[in-house]
Amino acid sequence: MVTLTRNRVLLPVEKLRASLLANSKLHRTLYGFVVFEVEWNDNYVQSSYIAEFYKTISNIPSIVLALVGLVIALSQRFEKTFSNGSANLKYSFASSPNGKDPLYAVMHDVVTGFITRPEKSFSHAFLVLIGVSSLTYRGGKLHWIGQQQGDETPMVWEMLLYIYILYSPDWHYKSTMPTFLFLYGAVFAVFHSQICFDIGFKLHYIMLCLLFIPRMYKYYILTQDKPAKRLAKLYVLTLFLGLLCWLGDRLFCNKNSHWYFNPQGHALWHSFMAFNSYFANQFLIFCRAQQRGWNPRIAHFLGFFPYVKIQKPKSQ
Repeated sequence: MVTLTRNRVLLPVEKLRASLLANSKLHRTLYGFVVFEVEWNDNYVQSSYIAEFYKTISNIPSIVLALVGLVIALSQRFEKTFSNGSANLKYSFASSPNGKDPLYAVMHDVVTGFITRPEKSFSHAFLVLIGVSSLTYRGGKLHWIGQQQGDETPMVWEMLLYIYILYSPDWHYKSTMPTFLFLYGAVFAVFHSQICFDIGFKLHYIMLCLLFIPRMYKYYILTQDKPAKRLAKLYVLTLFLGLLCWLGDRLFCNKNSHWYFNPQGHALWHSFMAFNSYFANQFLIFCRAQQRGWNPRIAHFLGFFPYVKIQKPKSQ
């Protein structure tokens, strides 16, 4: 018996002929004859190779934009590569807290290295992972990502990273909160790989957003750079348009699927959120660069993609 929604069930060969006649929801696909517990409007309608065609290809902008952001960030050395890792390790043993616990210093470098250095461009890497996972899920609805673990967990990690960037200037103990965020993300990933939270995930994600968005508004008010403010406005605009498309598709899916032209609201939601995430990343990179004293300014890649150009002090 199928217990998870959106899973596919391959029918036994001996029952196939009877099912062809009796089951109107049977689909002939690349993977064989498939019947879904939940029947979506576009299950293998456009292609026998891709389950939800438009929802799948609409994830491509997410991947492309995330890769653009990643390349730009790396080209400006937002990431301190691991080529100096041996020097950091040596420093850790030589200068641990109170000079007594070198193991603590090494563990501190490992733990905080993943979440306390957003300049390492993890945010863009998470967006690539989200886009690829969502594309794979929509394209084949494979069992291993039945819970959408592949994109939901990086979404939470991304939010934890945003929370670090926005709240870190006010932390009194610089290592405690980053360590907590790292462990929180790791524990969530383990639990989410075993349990399908469904509505619980949505509520959890909304809670993280409620921590993130008001703080982002504070930075918007404090920022004097007009191009940077424009990034924040584009973030809000794409979020609003994306939610509008998602809500319209959610409420009127059964109706608009019979129209001559289906607006594909959920696919548009994916595309708008691709730009939304890109704008959010660039604005937060701007905020982070200001915190680090890197003299950030907004430039444009290929005359279209806004990005943060920095100028590090020679000492860095």
